Amino acid sequence: MRRHHHHLDLLACLLVLAAAAASPAKPKPSSSSAVAPAIAVDFVRRSCRSTRYPRVCESTLVPCAPAVGRSPRRLARAALVVGADRARNCSAYIRAAGGAAGSSKAGKGAMKDCAELARDAEERLRQSAAEMERMGRAGTPRFAWSLGNVQTWASAAFTDTDTCLDSLAQARGKVDGDAVKRRVVAVAEATSNALALVNRLDPAPHRLR
Repeated sequence: MRRHHHHLDLLACLLVLAAAAASPAKPKPSSSSAVAPAIAVDFVRRSCRSTRYPRVCESTLVPCAPAVGRSPRRLARAALVVGADRARNCSAYIRAAGGAAGSSKAGKGAMKDCAELARDAEERLRQSAAEMERMGRAGTPRFAWSLGNVQTWASAAFTDTDTCLDSLAQARGKVDGDAVKRRVVAVAEATSNALALVNRLDPAPHRLR
């Protein structure tokens, strides 16, 4: 299970690398091209200490260090992409396992709800990652507007995972939800970490999940 997630997270980082390479060059000291690999890895690890699940944060985002450099914004975007990919995997797994939920109406309902919630979480996280590309310069109204959108959407994605877990708990005994729960928890942890890294971009006081 962990190995499968690691493979998906590595693919997510490759996508972040491709996006960074395709974006216009920005001659700033924090750009990934100006940062030695060891320094970039250290930046990611230190940033992960502010998250609720630092080990998960490191294992999923250290592979993205070459694309991140020392950019908090790129790191937050990479975390959102990782969360979105985990949500997509979770939704696909639940849809495939839905037929094995037994004949219980409650069991099938819980699986259907979770599949839809995981799909919604993926869409919100991808929307958030896309919005990160349009944030503009820090301190501008556009930046504040985009950051608020990302925080709202990422928080909603985290709520989706909570709702799914509640649905599984209510259907306990009517659906074998252990495998599904592990995948939903993986999405929740990645989303929580992404939200914490996004919140670090906000100069106003905030509460980390």
